[in-house]
Amino acid sequence: MLPKGTNIVSERNQLPSGNRLNSGNDMVTKEHICNDFNDCPITATMEVIGGKWKPVILYNLLSGTRRFGEIAVRIPTISRKVLTEQLKEMERDGLVIREQYEEIPPRVEYSLTDKSRSLTSVFKEIADWGNENLLATRPPDPGDKQ
Repeated sequence: MLPKGTNIVSERNQLPSGNRLNSGNDMVTKEHICNDFNDCPITATMEVIGGKWKPVILYNLLSGTRRFGEIAVRIPTISRKVLTEQLKEMERDGLVIREQYEEIPPRVEYSLTDKSRSLTSVFKEIADWGNENLLATRPPDPGDKQ
């Protein structure tokens, strides 16, 4: 692991002769090389919250506790099998609390842990970015009546 603030001259900053591009000192760029899962915060985070469905599930739980069926209805394109698998993984990773009630019919509720609730501002920024850069620029669907 590199010490914090280490300057690295990457190969793309080398001239064909092998001389370094110089911007007043030997070191041209600041980079952090993520060669190891444990060494890169983005890789480590995406390993836990990444994928097609986990961010969507977490975003849906930001507004509060939901029963399994409520989550499934809010994400209609996810199969129940995949939803179950994703919730189990997030429970294992400490992102979701699963509360099972001893009732007939059985009732199971899911809510966010403090750990996953700390992602609220991240998901708000992602939603804002998507609204501004993707949804706002999308051409109108010809099937929509305005």
